[in-house]
Amino acid sequence: MTTPAALRSATPARWQDYVQLLKPRVMSLVVFTAATGLICAGAPLHPVMGAIAILCIAVGAGASAALNMWYDADIDARMRRTRGRPVPAGRVQGADALALGIVLSLFSVMLLGLALNWFAAGLLAFTIFFYAVVYTMWLKRWTAQNIVIGGLAGALPPVIGWAAATGQAPLDAWLLCAIIFMWTPPHFWALSLYTSEDYAAAGVPMLPVTAGAAATRRQIWIYSLLLIPVCLAPAATGLGGPAYLAVAAVGGAVFLLLAWRVRTGRAGDASDPRVTDGLYDVKSAARDARNLFAYSILYLTLLFATLLGEHLLGVRAAGLPGVLT
Repeated sequence: MTTPAALRSATPARWQDYVQLLKPRVMSLVVFTAATGLICAGAPLHPVMGAIAILCIAVGAGASAALNMWYDADIDARMRRTRGRPVPAGRVQGADALALGIVLSLFSVMLLGLALNWFAAGLLAFTIFFYAVVYTMWLKRWTAQNIVIGGLAGALPPVIGWAAATGQAPLDAWLLCAIIFMWTPPHFWALSLYTSEDYAAAGVPMLPVTAGAAATRRQIWIYSLLLIPVCLAPAATGLGGPAYLAVAAVGGAVFLLLAWRVRTGRAGDASDPRVTDGLYDVKSAARDARNLFAYSILYLTLLFATLLGEHLLGVRAAGLPGVLT
């Protein structure tokens, strides 16, 4: 995709701009969930090999982000939340972002395959392709279900981490994937409730734009109800121990409370719910959506941190005898 001429600039890019192309905040979550999958696999793996696996997954995530920023430069330029990104702001040329994304994609997949195994490398290649092509180039611009389907790309890192350690992807690995997959719609739809004007201006068919705020609030509630049982499932299979069960249950109850407040509130009804370009500085009508968006990040982090801690400490649950073990 060609970057509009208006976005070009003669200002030399700084190294920080190229780091920003990799979406380091998103990358940190990818690294965290991938590391959880790798540790939960419980396979004997040399620390150097483990570090290489995580590096490859991180670089692959950064490659996906660079390709996304290259292709979405026209959309990003129209949105308050994204107009300061390196390509739409003119600090990095679109061709440079594209080249960086391709090089990092090839590097991460090849290194993971050569150092660990080609099953994990194949999953990483699929994830990059799915995010950069299926989600960015197709789903995001053509369907209100973009977040639902496209969420698979963000949900696969723990499976890749598990596969890197064992060469396999058993049920427990896919449970970790399912948690992130089901978490994604309420998380991003909460954000979209108070950024819907951005999406409308950019022509992105997010659910609040196509179906309205009330329908989005209903969908957030439905997906929240579906999410919590999935979050509890690792305690039934033995993947999660007692601490995980407590965090999933208590944290899930808080998640449902916040989602219910969104369901019964007015988030998304105001014409301009944000005070600034920031994600969290919103007017009163949007605070329920803002609170759910912020808490959803904390909840997911606590779930994976608890799993990681239990496995590092050797704490495991017995699962449900005769049912899931």
